[in-house]
Amino acid sequence: MTIWRECLDAGGALDPAAAAGALRRARLSGTTFDVLLSAEVPLSLADAYRIQDHVTALRLAGGERVAGWKLGYTSAVMRAQMGIEAPNFGPLTDAMLLRSPAVLPDGALQPRVEPEIGLRLGRRLAAPCSVEDVLAACGAALACLEVVDSVWSGYRFTLEDNTADGSSAAWVVVGPTLPLEDLASLPVALSVDGEVVERGTGAAASGHPAAGVVWLADQLAGHGRALEPGDLVITGGLTSARPLEAGHQIGAVFGDGRWLVEVRRPADLPGSPALPASPLSA
Repeated sequence: MTIWRECLDAGGALDPAAAAGALRRARLSGTTFDVLLSAEVPLSLADAYRIQDHVTALRLAGGERVAGWKLGYTSAVMRAQMGIEAPNFGPLTDAMLLRSPAVLPDGALQPRVEPEIGLRLGRRLAAPCSVEDVLAACGAALACLEVVDSVWSGYRFTLEDNTADGSSAAWVVVGPTLPLEDLASLPVALSVDGEVVERGTGAAASGHPAAGVVWLADQLAGHGRALEPGDLVITGGLTSARPLEAGHQIGAVFGDGRWLVEVRRPADLPGSPALPASPLSA
Protein backbone atom coordinates (compact mmCIF):
# COMPACT_ATOMS: atom_id res chain seq x y z
CA MET A 1 0.00 0.00 0.00
CA THR A 2 1.38 3.45 -0.91
CA ILE A 3 1.56 6.45 1.42
CA TRP A 4 -1.38 8.08 -0.33
CA ARG A 5 -3.53 4.94 -0.24
CA GLU A 6 -3.00 4.99 3.51
CA CYS A 7 -4.72 8.40 3.52
CA LEU A 8 -8.09 6.83 2.73
CA ASP A 9 -10.53 6.09 5.52
CA ALA A 10 -12.31 2.77 6.03
CA GLY A 11 -14.97 3.77 3.51
CA GLY A 12 -12.40 4.61 0.83
CA ALA A 13 -12.79 8.40 1.16
CA LEU A 14 -9.82 10.75 1.47
CA ASP A 15 -8.80 11.54 5.04
CA PRO A 16 -7.57 15.19 4.83
CA ALA A 17 -5.84 15.04 8.21
CA ALA A 18 -3.83 11.97 7.21
CA ALA A 19 -2.78 13.56 3.91
CA ALA A 20 -1.79 16.75 5.73
CA GLY A 21 0.30 14.77 8.16
CA ALA A 22 2.17 13.10 5.31
CA LEU A 23 2.84 16.45 3.63
CA ARG A 24 4.05 18.05 6.85
CA ARG A 25 6.34 15.14 7.74
CA ALA A 26 7.90 15.20 4.28
CA ARG A 27 8.66 18.91 4.47
CA LEU A 28 10.13 18.66 7.96
CA SER A 29 12.30 15.71 6.94
CA GLY A 30 13.62 17.46 3.82
CA THR A 31 12.12 15.07 1.28
CA THR A 32 9.84 15.45 -1.71
CA PHE A 33 7.19 13.26 -3.32
CA ASP A 34 7.65 11.94 -6.83
CA VAL A 35 4.12 10.48 -6.93
CA LEU A 36 1.25 12.95 -6.76
CA LEU A 37 -1.58 12.61 -4.29
CA SER A 38 -4.00 13.25 -7.17
CA ALA A 39 -2.51 10.32 -9.09
CA GLU A 40 -3.37 7.90 -6.31
CA VAL A 41 -6.68 9.07 -4.85
CA PRO A 42 -9.59 11.23 -6.08
CA LEU A 43 -8.69 14.84 -5.20
CA SER A 44 -11.03 17.79 -5.76
CA LEU A 45 -10.04 21.42 -5.22
CA ALA A 46 -12.31 21.48 -2.16
CA ASP A 47 -10.44 18.41 -0.82
CA ALA A 48 -7.15 20.21 -1.44
CA TYR A 49 -8.20 23.23 0.60
CA ARG A 50 -9.34 20.95 3.43
CA ILE A 51 -5.88 19.35 3.44
CA GLN A 52 -4.31 22.82 3.39
CA ASP A 53 -6.37 23.76 6.46
CA HIS A 54 -5.09 20.70 8.30
CA VAL A 55 -1.48 21.51 7.40
CA THR A 56 -2.02 25.03 8.75
CA ALA A 57 -3.48 23.57 11.94
CA LEU A 58 -0.32 21.52 12.40
CA ARG A 59 1.80 24.66 11.98
CA LEU A 60 -0.33 26.55 14.50
CA ALA A 61 -0.09 23.67 16.96
CA GLY A 62 3.69 24.06 16.67
CA GLY A 63 3.50 27.68 17.80
CA GLU A 64 3.17 29.57 14.52
CA ARG A 65 0.42 32.11 13.88
CA VAL A 66 -1.35 33.12 10.66
CA ALA A 67 0.19 36.33 9.29
CA GLY A 68 -1.61 36.64 5.96
CA TRP A 69 -2.10 34.98 2.60
CA LYS A 70 -0.35 34.28 -0.66
CA LEU A 71 -1.91 34.32 -4.09
CA GLY A 72 -0.67 31.81 -6.63
CA TYR A 73 -0.83 31.92 -10.42
CA THR A 74 -2.35 35.38 -10.73
CA SER A 75 0.04 36.13 -13.60
CA ALA A 76 0.05 34.65 -17.08
CA VAL A 77 3.82 34.13 -16.93
CA MET A 78 3.55 31.96 -13.81
CA ARG A 79 0.57 29.98 -15.15
CA ALA A 80 2.54 29.31 -18.33
CA GLN A 81 5.68 28.33 -16.41
CA MET A 82 3.84 25.84 -14.22
CA GLY A 83 1.11 24.65 -16.58
CA ILE A 84 -1.60 25.83 -14.18
CA GLU A 85 -4.82 27.33 -15.56
CA ALA A 86 -6.33 29.07 -12.52
CA PRO A 87 -5.19 30.97 -9.41
CA ASN A 88 -5.18 29.59 -5.89
CA PHE A 89 -4.25 30.78 -2.42
CA GLY A 90 -2.52 29.61 0.71
CA PRO A 91 -1.86 30.90 4.23
CA LEU A 92 1.28 32.67 5.42
CA THR A 93 2.51 32.27 8.97
CA ASP A 94 4.87 34.44 10.99
CA ALA A 95 7.58 31.77 10.64
CA MET A 96 7.57 32.33 6.87
CA LEU A 97 8.33 36.06 7.04
CA LEU A 98 11.93 37.24 6.61
CA ARG A 99 13.28 40.79 6.61
CA SER A 100 15.36 41.92 3.61
CA PRO A 101 18.24 41.45 3.10
CA ALA A 102 17.51 37.90 4.14
CA VAL A 103 19.46 34.68 4.48
CA LEU A 104 17.41 31.63 3.53
CA PRO A 105 16.90 29.36 6.55
CA ASP A 106 18.02 25.76 6.56
CA GLY A 107 15.61 23.12 5.35
CA ALA A 108 14.81 24.35 1.84
CA LEU A 109 13.83 21.56 -0.55
CA GLN A 110 13.98 23.13 -4.03
CA PRO A 111 13.54 26.89 -3.55
CA ARG A 112 12.57 29.26 -6.32
CA VAL A 113 12.14 33.03 -6.05
CA GLU A 114 9.77 35.49 -7.68
CA PRO A 115 9.17 39.22 -7.08
CA GLU A 116 5.78 40.23 -5.73
CA ILE A 117 3.94 43.25 -4.41
CA GLY A 118 2.64 42.72 -0.89
CA LEU A 119 -0.39 44.55 0.48
CA ARG A 120 -0.75 44.86 4.25
CA LEU A 121 -4.29 45.40 5.51
CA GLY A 122 -4.93 48.26 7.91
CA ARG A 123 -8.50 47.20 8.62
CA ARG A 124 -10.80 44.23 8.15
CA LEU A 125 -11.86 43.58 4.57
CA ALA A 126 -14.67 41.22 3.59
CA ALA A 127 -16.35 40.38 0.27
CA PRO A 128 -17.90 41.82 -1.73
CA CYS A 129 -15.27 44.49 -2.34
CA SER A 130 -13.60 46.37 -5.19
CA VAL A 131 -10.03 47.35 -6.10
CA GLU A 132 -10.79 50.75 -4.63
CA ASP A 133 -12.00 49.12 -1.40
CA VAL A 134 -8.80 47.08 -1.16
CA LEU A 135 -6.56 50.09 -1.64
CA ALA A 136 -8.57 52.08 0.89
CA ALA A 137 -8.16 49.25 3.42
CA CYS A 138 -4.41 48.90 2.84
CA GLY A 139 -2.00 50.24 5.41
CA ALA A 140 1.00 49.74 3.13
CA ALA A 141 2.33 48.23 -0.08
CA LEU A 142 5.62 46.35 0.25
CA ALA A 143 8.36 45.14 -2.07
CA CYS A 144 8.57 41.37 -1.56
CA LEU A 145 10.25 38.24 -2.79
CA GLU A 146 8.34 35.01 -2.43
CA VAL A 147 10.47 31.90 -1.94
CA VAL A 148 8.32 29.02 -3.10
CA ASP A 149 9.44 25.52 -2.17
CA SER A 150 7.23 22.71 -3.43
CA VAL A 151 7.02 19.35 -1.71
CA TRP A 152 6.33 17.82 -5.14
CA SER A 153 9.50 16.70 -6.95
CA GLY A 154 10.58 18.98 -9.78
CA TYR A 155 7.54 21.23 -9.32
CA ARG A 156 5.41 18.73 -11.21
CA PHE A 157 1.89 18.97 -9.85
CA THR A 158 -1.75 19.69 -10.58
CA LEU A 159 -3.59 22.72 -9.20
CA GLU A 160 -5.11 20.45 -6.56
CA ASP A 161 -1.79 19.00 -5.41
CA ASN A 162 -0.24 22.46 -5.29
CA THR A 163 -3.18 23.82 -3.30
CA ALA A 164 -2.93 21.02 -0.74
CA ASP A 165 0.72 22.04 -0.30
CA GLY A 166 -0.28 25.64 0.48
CA SER A 167 0.46 26.83 -3.06
CA SER A 168 4.15 26.04 -2.39
CA ALA A 169 4.37 28.79 0.26
CA ALA A 170 7.66 28.62 2.16
CA TRP A 171 9.07 32.09 2.91
CA VAL A 172 8.39 35.73 2.06
CA VAL A 173 11.21 38.25 2.13
CA VAL A 174 9.70 41.60 3.07
CA GLY A 175 11.40 44.72 1.78
CA PRO A 176 10.73 48.47 1.79
CA THR A 177 7.39 50.25 1.61
CA LEU A 178 6.11 51.14 -1.86
CA PRO A 179 3.74 53.93 -2.84
CA LEU A 180 0.15 52.71 -3.16
CA GLU A 181 -0.39 54.86 -6.25
CA ASP A 182 0.18 53.39 -9.72
CA LEU A 183 1.00 49.87 -8.51
CA ALA A 184 -0.09 48.38 -11.85
CA SER A 185 2.55 50.35 -13.74
CA LEU A 186 5.32 49.86 -11.15
CA PRO A 187 8.31 48.21 -12.88
CA VAL A 188 10.39 45.44 -11.33
CA ALA A 189 13.70 43.90 -12.40
CA LEU A 190 14.65 40.46 -11.06
CA SER A 191 18.36 39.70 -10.77
CA VAL A 192 20.46 36.65 -9.98
CA ASP A 193 23.85 37.47 -8.48
CA GLY A 194 23.44 41.06 -9.63
CA GLU A 195 22.57 40.28 -13.25
CA VAL A 196 19.07 41.21 -14.41
CA VAL A 197 17.33 38.10 -15.75
CA GLU A 198 13.72 39.25 -16.16
CA ARG A 199 11.52 42.34 -15.96
CA GLY A 200 7.83 42.87 -15.27
CA THR A 201 5.30 45.31 -13.88
CA GLY A 202 2.65 45.24 -11.18
CA ALA A 203 -0.01 44.68 -13.84
CA ALA A 204 1.30 41.12 -14.31
CA ALA A 205 -0.62 40.19 -11.14
CA SER A 206 -4.28 40.06 -12.20
CA GLY A 207 -4.00 43.38 -14.05
CA HIS A 208 -3.54 45.15 -10.69
CA PRO A 209 -2.20 43.70 -7.42
CA ALA A 210 -5.36 44.76 -5.59
CA ALA A 211 -7.53 42.81 -8.05
CA GLY A 212 -6.13 39.57 -6.70
CA VAL A 213 -7.08 40.64 -3.19
CA VAL A 214 -10.66 41.19 -4.39
CA TRP A 215 -10.65 37.60 -5.63
CA LEU A 216 -9.09 36.37 -2.38
CA ALA A 217 -11.70 38.14 -0.26
CA ASP A 218 -14.41 36.39 -2.26
CA GLN A 219 -12.70 33.00 -1.88
CA LEU A 220 -12.25 33.46 1.85
CA ALA A 221 -15.90 34.42 2.20
CA GLY A 222 -16.76 31.00 0.79
CA HIS A 223 -14.77 29.52 3.69
CA GLY A 224 -16.44 31.78 6.25
CA ARG A 225 -13.39 34.02 6.56
CA ALA A 226 -12.28 37.59 5.85
CA LEU A 227 -9.02 39.51 5.63
CA GLU A 228 -8.03 40.86 9.03
CA PRO A 229 -6.07 43.95 10.12
CA GLY A 230 -2.34 43.29 9.83
CA ASP A 231 -2.72 40.52 7.25
CA LEU A 232 -0.03 40.59 4.56
CA VAL A 233 -1.22 39.45 1.13
CA ILE A 234 1.42 38.77 -1.49
CA THR A 235 -0.39 39.23 -4.75
CA GLY A 236 1.38 36.94 -7.23
CA GLY A 237 4.62 36.63 -9.17
CA LEU A 238 5.49 39.48 -11.54
CA THR A 239 8.04 37.35 -13.42
CA SER A 240 8.73 33.65 -13.65
CA ALA A 241 10.27 31.99 -10.58
CA ARG A 242 14.03 31.44 -10.60
CA PRO A 243 15.88 28.70 -8.70
CA LEU A 244 17.90 29.88 -5.70
CA GLU A 245 21.02 27.75 -5.63
CA ALA A 246 23.37 27.38 -2.68
CA GLY A 247 25.88 30.22 -2.53
CA HIS A 248 23.80 32.52 -4.74
CA GLN A 249 21.62 35.59 -4.27
CA ILE A 250 18.42 36.80 -5.89
CA GLY A 251 17.15 40.37 -5.70
CA ALA A 252 14.45 42.57 -7.14
CA VAL A 253 14.54 46.29 -7.76
CA PHE A 254 11.16 48.02 -7.86
CA GLY A 255 10.44 51.36 -9.49
CA ASP A 256 13.37 53.54 -10.45
CA GLY A 257 15.82 51.67 -8.24
CA ARG A 258 14.81 53.12 -4.88
CA TRP A 259 13.28 49.91 -3.54
CA LEU A 260 15.40 46.77 -3.27
CA VAL A 261 14.64 43.38 -1.71
CA GLU A 262 17.19 40.54 -1.54
CA VAL A 263 17.63 36.97 -0.36
CA ARG A 264 20.81 34.89 -0.21
CA ARG A 265 21.16 31.14 0.16
CA PRO A 266 24.30 30.13 2.06
CA ALA A 267 26.83 27.94 0.35
CA ASP A 268 26.82 24.28 1.32
CA LEU A 269 29.56 23.80 3.90
CA PRO A 270 32.10 20.98 3.45
CA GLY A 271 31.00 17.97 5.41
CA SER A 272 27.45 19.20 5.89
CA PRO A 273 24.67 16.70 5.21
CA ALA A 274 23.16 16.99 1.75
CA LEU A 275 19.49 16.79 0.92
CA PRO A 276 18.30 13.30 -0.03
CA ALA A 277 19.54 12.34 -3.49
CA SER A 278 16.22 10.76 -4.37
CA PRO A 279 12.76 12.03 -3.50
CA LEU A 280 10.40 10.29 -1.14
CA SER A 281 8.24 7.95 -3.18
CA ALA A 282 4.54 7.90 -2.41
